[in-house]
Amino acid sequence: ALLVIENAISLKEYAKTGVEINANVSVELLNTIFFKNTALHDGAVIISGEKIVAASCILPLSDNQSLKKTYGTRHRAGLGISEETDSFVIIVSEETGNISVAVKGKLVSDIDEEFLKELMATHM
Repeated sequence: ALLVIENAISLKEYAKTGVEINANVSVELLNTIFFKNTALHDGAVIISGEKIVAASCILPLSDNQSLKKTYGTRHRAGLGISEETDSFVIIVSEETGNISVAVKGKLVSDIDEEFLKELMATHM
């Protein structure tokens, strides 16, 4: 999963690269979007307020050379959008299920649900 949560800087231009959803955020909808091999599985979901604005969105990739080589496109995209906007980005590894967060051009990896909640409270 790759969830980009809008803050003060608009993400409309990035949302235009995907498929418009305009639906309330729900666990069921996010599970459906990110279910492996579905049409919207690849790319990011953009969330504004309590709405999923779009899915399958294309994000800018970070060219941060210090990023671990084991991180793939999903982590590079999450970090990239956090470098260009003030968004809060949640990245879930498809391979391991590990959770990472990208915010203000920084990546925090392998966090648990409690720490995720703390980061969200601090940055949103």
